[in-house]
Amino acid sequence: MFYWVMKRLLIGPLVKMLFRPWVKGLDNIPTDGGAILASNHMSVSDSVFLPVEVDRPVVFLAKSEYFTGRGLKGKVTAAFFRMTNQLPMDRSGGRASEQSLGAGEKTLLDGNLLGIYPEGTRSPDGRLYRGKLGVAKLSLATGVPVVPVAMIGTDKVQPIGKTVPNIRRVGMIIGEPLDFSRYAGLEEDRFVQRSVTDEIMYAIMRLSGQEYADVYAATVKDQLVAERKAAGAKGARAAGGSDESGPAPDGR
Repeated sequence: MFYWVMKRLLIGPLVKMLFRPWVKGLDNIPTDGGAILASNHMSVSDSVFLPVEVDRPVVFLAKSEYFTGRGLKGKVTAAFFRMTNQLPMDRSGGRASEQSLGAGEKTLLDGNLLGIYPEGTRSPDGRLYRGKLGVAKLSLATGVPVVPVAMIGTDKVQPIGKTVPNIRRVGMIIGEPLDFSRYAGLEEDRFVQRSVTDEIMYAIMRLSGQEYADVYAATVKDQLVAERKAAGAKGARAAGGSDESGPAPDGR
């Protein structure tokens, strides 16, 4: 409720004045009842731009690391995510992840809008990555529709690693709701969950125009980190130099 008031009085007008967001398909969002807004994830600011344009409150599932940072930056980040109506999503798997999905399920059953990023993390290079099964589990368990959303240009406003956003226009394209009631009774079937997730990702891809990569974004991020570490270690060895004509390890 606090964020809803802040959005109406302060955040919304400020965002609209600075970033002049445009939106298509806003009438595809149900005016009442629970629904999932499934969006691509280009920037940490995605969770600010979309709710500004929606007339109903939107609760987002955000990775739990945003809420547990240390120091001043960590506290400010955690406060920001709480203020913007976001729930921590544990991505470690097992019971912790199920509990996080349970909070999202309750939000939907209470008749609210739930925003989720099926990729699980921001795209490291602008491509659309394979969706995780959480979005399908939530839709199948609650019977609510999934509304695909494409964020446009938010990666230029706040690229990964940038704290202060660039002032430029952003856009949102909202697709028609996807109904998965045909899978009633098959909520626990992993093949059904994957099929539903892939259908959602395909709808997002069509709206966003992004290149699709059939691999998890987190996997690519881990690979990039490993490559940077390897390159750094190689550079350090090169900087240290080696002289094959020097003394042997035993000093001779």
